[in-house]
Amino acid sequence: MLVQPSVAVLNHLLLQNNWALRRLARFAGKTARFDIAPFSFAYTIFPDGTLCSATPESSADAVCVIAPSLLPRLALHDELAHADIQSTGDAALLAEIFFLSRNLHWDAAEDLSRVTGDIAAERIVQAVQSQQLGASAINLAHAAAEYWTEERPLLAKPQQISTFMQQVDTLRDDMARLEQRIKRLSVAPEGK
Repeated sequence: MLVQPSVAVLNHLLLQNNWALRRLARFAGKTARFDIAPFSFAYTIFPDGTLCSATPESSADAVCVIAPSLLPRLALHDELAHADIQSTGDAALLAEIFFLSRNLHWDAAEDLSRVTGDIAAERIVQAVQSQQLGASAINLAHAAAEYWTEERPLLAKPQQISTFMQQVDTLRDDMARLEQRIKRLSVAPEGK
């Protein structure tokens, strides 16, 4: 459902950054899958460096598992967020994916100029960039986190994780005491 639009967006972004097409073309025929709960996206690379959708069930040469909570951080180019992505498979392809995720840039003015003209597009983009986009992105991240913890519980709240960890610790301690009792009973002489 979301794969086709995402292919179109990614290919548009790649075409705006011609250098990226040449880099991806080296991996022609390879497939990368991105698991972002509850969705899974898979893309196969064409010889010209563009992408086509692949079925998520098909075997992938590289797999990236991205927690939904990382998306706002990745959108803000938080370098530490990349370290939290779980990845497996073709190391060279994964390195290229991470390189592209850091270096691809959308030329919004070019797209907007088709509607408003070049000068107006440049001024609109400059005005938007001068606004507090960081604050907007943080608000968006908070809204997304609230949605995924309250409306559609996909993420655990810190308090829930803390409670769970305490319960695990209690269970571990109870198990250790039980093991000690069993050892004492098995070692105890039969007369006692």
